[in-house]
Amino acid sequence: MNNSITMTLNADELILQALREDISSEDVTTNAVMQKARKGEAQLICKQDGVLAGLPVFQRVFELLDKTVSVEFHYSDGDKVKKGDLIGTVTGDIRAILSGERTALNYLQRMSGIATYTNSIASLLEGSKVKLLDTRKTTPNMRIFEKYSVKIGGGYNHRYNLSDGVLLKDNHIGAAGGVKEAVFMAKEYAPFVRKIEIECETVEMVMEALEAGADIIMLDNMTVEEMQKAIAVIDGKAEIECSGNVTKENIEHYISLGVDYISSGALTHSSPIMDISLKNLHAV
Repeated sequence: MNNSITMTLNADELILQALREDISSEDVTTNAVMQKARKGEAQLICKQDGVLAGLPVFQRVFELLDKTVSVEFHYSDGDKVKKGDLIGTVTGDIRAILSGERTALNYLQRMSGIATYTNSIASLLEGSKVKLLDTRKTTPNMRIFEKYSVKIGGGYNHRYNLSDGVLLKDNHIGAAGGVKEAVFMAKEYAPFVRKIEIECETVEMVMEALEAGADIIMLDNMTVEEMQKAIAVIDGKAEIECSGNVTKENIEHYISLGVDYISSGALTHSSPIMDISLKNLHAV
């Protein structure tokens, strides 16, 4: 995201779609009060403590509206900020600042919220070997931004999309006719460089997955006691991921189990936004 080529290839069209959603023909309010170009300046102010993510996206919104708009930041993505901090200043045509304000803030607030929530959970895993993973439970057309925010917050990305890796879930297993059948089919079809991960809900399924040669076993929605039994059965023969309703409030139960990964959809689907405002707009 901090690479201009990556931004242009992956983010620009999504940002333009968001701007088109907000400005279908014109910004009537802005055009009513500002009929000619006039240079102005506004302050980007933090209204609560958190971790910043999405500053390049915030800036890009204004650049796509008017390439002469400039943004000067006092912080970078990944920095921790406190309530009242001046994050940066936006300078340029007042019309572009007014028209882009909401879209730019929507991105920054959402992305910073995810980074902040992720960081609060990742900090609980410090000192352990466990990696915190996100999932595909993302907002449509926001995945590139939300998964980037997870990384900024100290988490790791699971597969980006369905083309990115083999993950056999309950319905895949049902369609294939069983755990062993699903793993065998995946090994036959997928390139040999791909790891095969399979979701297991019981110790019996874990045993079948091991026998079939799965590389990663996801322990899904198991109790702590069930996971302990499953981990003992796996005994280092496969990597282990645990998943299913993992949140900041209950993650401590999973840390000492000896798993390699903990995945949580809550990182992207349940993180609150971070309160950030664009204030004090005035002509210069």
